[in-house]
Parts: sequence; C-alpha cells; structure tokens
Amino acid sequence: MGKKWIVLFIIILLAGGGAYLAFGKKTRHRRGDQSMQKVEATLGSIQDTVESTGEVLPLNRVEIKPPIAGRIEELLVSEGDHVKAYQILGWMSSTDRAAILDAARAKGTDELKHWQDAYKPTPIVAPLDGTIILRNVVVGQTVDPTVVIYAMSDKLIVKADVDETDIGRVHMGLPAIITLDSYPDAPINGSVFQILYEGINSNNVITYGVKIEPKHVPPFFRSQMTANIKLITKQKDNVVLLPESAINPTSSGERQVMVPGPPGKPPVPVTVQVGLENGDQAEITDGIQAGDTVLVIRKRYTPQQAAANSPLVMSGPKGSGGGGGRRQ
Repeated sequence: MGKKWIVLFIIILLAGGGAYLAFGKKTRHRRGDQSMQKVEATLGSIQDTVESTGEVLPLNRVEIKPPIAGRIEELLVSEGDHVKAYQILGWMSSTDRAAILDAARAKGTDELKHWQDAYKPTPIVAPLDGTIILRNVVVGQTVDPTVVIYAMSDKLIVKADVDETDIGRVHMGLPAIITLDSYPDAPINGSVFQILYEGINSNNVITYGVKIEPKHVPPFFRSQMTANIKLITKQKDNVVLLPESAINPTSSGERQVMVPGPPGKPPVPVTVQVGLENGDQAEITDGIQAGDTVLVIRKRYTPQQAAANSPLVMSGPKGSGGGGGRRQ
C-alpha cells in the first residue's frame, strides 16, 4: 500500500472517530436535556373567568348649578360628604342682592344687617340622596347658571369594558372580583347588574360596557379609579387539580400525564379526563386521584456549541505553518 493510501486511511479513521465522539456527545446530551419535577394532585377550587379593565364611576352623576346668576356666599359641604335630598348645600346672593349688600357694607354694620334681613339669600339644594364628589367653586366667586357648583353621585359602581368575544359568557348576577390599581391587596366582591347594548369601537376592537355593583363600597373608592375585573363565569369546588403544564395532548386527541414508574423503570403515561381549565390549573375528572404523584417534564435550555468546537472542523489560522502546510 502506497504512502498516499496510508495517509488517506488515517484521515478517514480520524474523521470517523470525530463523528463518533460528536454523535456520542449529542446522544448523551439528549438524555440530559429534560428535567422532571414531581407534583401532587390536590383538592381545591377552580374558576373560569372573563378578565377586563374598567373604572369606578357614579351610577348617577348629577351636576348642581346655580338657580340664578350671582355670588357664592356660603358653602356648607365638601367632597366625600353624604347628603340627603333637598338638604341645603350652600347660599348665594343674586347679582342685585350682592350689589346692595356691598353698598350697605360701606355704610356700616347696621345698614348691612338691615339689607341682609330684608333681602334673603338663595339656597343651593341637593336634588337627591348621595355623596358629594366635586366642589367646584369658592366662597365669593361670581357664577352664572352654566357653572357647576357641586357634582354628586347616588353611589359608586364599576364599569368593565368586555371584549365582544367574551360578552356572550356574561349574564346578569354574575359574580365579580374588583381590584383597583391603587389598592391591589384589597379586592372587592361584586355582581353584574347591567349589560349595555351598544358597543364601543376603539382601534377596531369592539367592547361592551358591563356595570358591576360592589357588595360594599370601601372608603377608598374614588370616581375614575382604574380597576381590573374578573367575572367568574364558572366555579367548581372540592375537585382534583393539576398544573396544566403536567398535561400533554396525544396524537389521538386524548390528554395524558406521566406518573413515576417502578424503581429503575421509565415514567408511565396515564390517560386523564380534563374538566374546567383556567390557563394555570386544570380539573381532572378521571384518571388521577387527589394525592397521586405526577411528573412535570420540561426541556432544559442548551446553548448551541460554536462551529469551531466541532471535531470535524480544522482549527488554526489560515495560511499558518500548521498541519495544512506543504510537505517537504
């Protein structure tokens, strides 16, 4: 056998050995590219929800304007005060009375008192029971019938903006959980009492207003606060629960989980029947019982090796005096 054939044979052996090492390394890596975590099926509650955003609003907002043009003489209530229908909220003078009182004031206390008794002020009256949510003027301010003196609300509610794809799942009386952005640790229970018929188009997304009445209005509620709302469309209690990450679909359309096999044996697949799901947990109606152990199998992230590290790629700078040089 000539020198050339010997050199060629050595090259083939080296290439074959490198390929074997690479394949063996890849195979071993595949065996270790998964992690298994044991979880236990538990009994608990699961909900199916429609989630949306919204805001705190008055159910009925009433603006109180002056009955006449004139000057504000006295304001008796402030924001947050609860008032009764026909309660006097303040006093004002008509333009004529204000002018007469100013002239009398220049003549002395007795003259002023005479005109104050002879020319009575005009009351500002609450039209309904409710809460003052805005005081918009100050004493001494001149106003006309277009100026808002007070705004009041009979009670505060929450209006949710529900996507048209979910509105069919919402109905009257549906329970809701309200969480304000400013008070994330103080959720409030409520229920749907009105579903609006006319939608709003915002950037080609249609939403419908859903009004929710809180079971109690906490003192920190303020009009126009941003709220996150969960509408509970279904709820099941005392059911077997597993993380959805433990459940895998099969080619036949069934769902299965992996359970530990006998000692020294691989995990065993078990077909399960799944009920309610919420994106995090799933109800198991058959196949697994509470207390059973299930495996959650996850693939590990493995960074790819650079091509220069491959045993089939020759190293060393091009044109150097390495193994690629000409034989003497």
